[in-house]
Order: sequence, then C-alpha cells, then structure tokens
Amino acid sequence: MNTPELERIARAMVAPGKGILAADESTGTIKKRFDKIKVQSTEESRRAYRDMLFTAPGAADFVSGVILYDETLRQKCADGTPFPAYLTSLGIVPGIKVDAGAKPLAGFPGETVTEGLDGLRERLQEYHGLGARFAKWRAVIDVGDGIPSRFAIKANAHALARYAALCQEAGIVPIVEPEVLMDGDHTIERCEQVTSTTLQTVFDVLYAHRVHLEGIVLKPNMVIAGKKCAAQASPGQVAEATVRCLKRHVPAAVPGIAFLSGGQSEAQATEHLSLMNALGSLPWELTFSYGRALQATALETWAGKDANVAAAQRQFHKRARLNGLARTGDYKPAMEKEAA
Repeated sequence: MNTPELERIARAMVAPGKGILAADESTGTIKKRFDKIKVQSTEESRRAYRDMLFTAPGAADFVSGVILYDETLRQKCADGTPFPAYLTSLGIVPGIKVDAGAKPLAGFPGETVTEGLDGLRERLQEYHGLGARFAKWRAVIDVGDGIPSRFAIKANAHALARYAALCQEAGIVPIVEPEVLMDGDHTIERCEQVTSTTLQTVFDVLYAHRVHLEGIVLKPNMVIAGKKCAAQASPGQVAEATVRCLKRHVPAAVPGIAFLSGGQSEAQATEHLSLMNALGSLPWELTFSYGRALQATALETWAGKDANVAAAQRQFHKRARLNGLARTGDYKPAMEKEAA
C-alpha cells in the first residue's frame, strides 16, 4: 500500500473550493431520469449527457473529482479522448462506483446490505488500469419503526471496511458512504441518533480492518429530518446538528468529508453545506459529492438536444460555482436568482 500516494489523492479530492460530481447513476437510475425529460436511454445518449457535463467550460475550477459508472469509465468524449484521460488532463480525479447495490438483508425485514465484494479485488485492478484513482461504495441505512437494527448497521459497516481495505491495496482511495436515508417521517433528533451510531460503528470497523484513515474520504448524509416529518428543522439547525455529530465520531485523521445530497433540492444542499463551513475551523475539509443537487437543472435544460448543450453547461457551471462558494461559507440563497 502506497500510503503517501493515497493521501495525495484523497487531499486532491477535497481540495479547497472544489467538490465531487457524482455521475455514477446506474443504467436503470439514469433511465428514470431520462424518462422524465422524454429522452431515450441508450449508450450514446448516456455518453452524450456525461460528455456535456464533463466538458462544461470552467467546471474544473469547482470540481475536484467525478464518480463514474462502469459503462462511463469506458466511454469517450466526442473527440475520442477516454473520459478518465480527459478528466485527468483537467486536474480532475476520475473515480468509479464499485458496489452492486443494496439488497434485502435476509432475516431483517425492511433492511438492506450492500453487495459486490465478490471479485472486487480483480475489478479494482482493472479499474486502476482504466484510470480510476478512487472508488465509491454506498451503504444504505433506513430509518423506520424498529429499524435500523444494530446488526444491519454492523453488516454494512463490515462490507464498507472490507471494500475500503481492498481499495487501498489496489492504490485506490475509497469513498466510504454510509447513508442514513431521509425518506421517512423521523425527526432530526432521530436522524442524529442513527447517524451517530452508524458513524461510530463504521470507524470502529475501519480501525479493525487496518484501513489507513488519511487515505479515505467520508461521504455521509447530513443530519436532517425525514421528508415526511411534520417538523422540519431550519437550515441552521441542520448545520449545527451535522457538525456536532461529525465532531463526535469522525477522527481528525480523515482528510475530508464530502456530503451526499440525499434527495435535498439543489439550493437546500448548497445552503446547508455553506452554513456548516461558516461555523468555524474544523479538523477536516467539508465539501460536496452531489448527484442530483449538481445535475437536476442542467439535465432539464439539456433535454437531449444538441442545441441546448451550451445552456445546460452554464447551468451546471452555476451550480458547481455556488457549491464552491459554500466550501468557504460564502454562499447566500439570494445567489440562486443570478443568471447562469
């Protein structure tokens, strides 16, 4: 394990003023997004959409890394340059989603465990050869009546740790993503409780697996009330609860925390990140690793039409720039009204 190189890559992924674009939607997920804009999901339409995002002028000023899907890692820009090589030429670190999705956890109704460890060592070697320098594995923790169980949290933490150790063995920085979902009716207090237990368990197991913490990036949820909860917390309350939870459970050795948006709107995800960074000095970089919260408006603007590419790229650039400002706590909601 080349720890200095892992640390260098991890620091580049959480570089000041920048964040990570999650463009790793599976073929099934991106089909659902394309269906909403009435675009047929084909290998070429998926390539063209990612090409529009990656080649957006000025995006590299605010994007430090891009998470790719297996298909996308093997695709090329319109000029024939492989996506990983193109991103690398801009100083953007290419990454790859490696998990096989969350599947029902036998014996635990309503709970899941992420699969994909079989053959992972060999896949990581191939992905490294294709240019990927970091990877992502998502564990899903649902909150509901009687769940999550301690066992489900431990099972997902164990899979995350095994994945992380294999990544570092292959010279790839692991993004460790334990996501507590915001789909239910739980309060922000319940979210904080579950997130605390999850993070503590994950780091206990990472230690046990001898994962080099200086060579990982954590991708957690924000501490936020469920979408169906009648009492929604203010942006300030979300920021304070999230930072409090992270301070209690995330070692200072971790170079950076790149939040997932988890179904928040573009503006919500940006405001929450900005307020956290405005709270003062923290032991890690607080950044973003957003999918929909970077892409939603750009996708709608693009609508599968070549004539809309430039306008869609401007929308993507605006979103990336506003999140870049959130990295220093300088984003203001009024900025949403600015033209792209």
